[in-house]
Amino acid sequence: MEAAAPALSRRHEAGAQSARGMLLTLLGEFVLPAEGPAGDGAWTSAVLAAFERLGVAEKATRQALMRTSNAGWLTPEKAGRRTRWQLTEAARKLLTDGAERIYSFGPAPDWDGNWVIVQARIPDSDRRARHVVRTRLAWAGYGSLGPGLWISPHTAREREAVRVLTDAGVAAGANVFTARRTGLSDARAMVEAAWDLPALDAAYDEFIAEFDGSAPREPGDVLTRQLELVHAWRRFPALDPSLPRELLPDQWSGTAAARLFAERHGQWLAGSRREWKRLNT
Repeated sequence: MEAAAPALSRRHEAGAQSARGMLLTLLGEFVLPAEGPAGDGAWTSAVLAAFERLGVAEKATRQALMRTSNAGWLTPEKAGRRTRWQLTEAARKLLTDGAERIYSFGPAPDWDGNWVIVQARIPDSDRRARHVVRTRLAWAGYGSLGPGLWISPHTAREREAVRVLTDAGVAAGANVFTARRTGLSDARAMVEAAWDLPALDAAYDEFIAEFDGSAPREPGDVLTRQLELVHAWRRFPALDPSLPRELLPDQWSGTAAARLFAERHGQWLAGSRREWKRLNT
């Protein structure tokens, strides 16, 4: 029995901004892998047909295409009265990097017990620097223990912290170092202060509830379900710091969610690409 259309698709009725996010999902999932020497691209008619199934209005879809093109990610090619959209080089890099992060994201490897600690003094008046440091360190999986103090159990991300501080123009007054924690409170209490794990666990539960009820066989509209699956999953690498198992709560839904994503994506991949190819002719 095919699962009912999830709430995720209905949220895309909000407008072009939401549609742009789904457009990037479609480009990364179907257009990027299919690119040949001449570039297959995406016909406007194919994007419209796919987005109609998601409940996205035609106007919002066309606005998403235009805004994505104006941002430098797509180049339009005319063929009579039809338009085909080709990925730019910048878009290929963006989508390739994003795909690597999305499809490889999962439980953290074994941990050596070391932490990266970042300390930086940023004037309250420098709102740009504060925004850059906060958002980019969060994207890299750092948690905050208070104003100007961030931590991560991934020592390989030390260079990313240095790059963020340098780009924000606050490196001169900052400190980045690696150390082992010796106390005083429990390490999990520190983790709970740095990251909102209950909210993240609830988001994983929602993901599992939305896609675990789908039959393992190919659903009736496999293209739509694959888009919804990938679009729902792609937010987790930005939310989840991928903490070592010993730092996570005893009941943690992230592992089951990652397994479910890999399973469903593999089951629906061939069928969804066949359907996209049919639309995109």
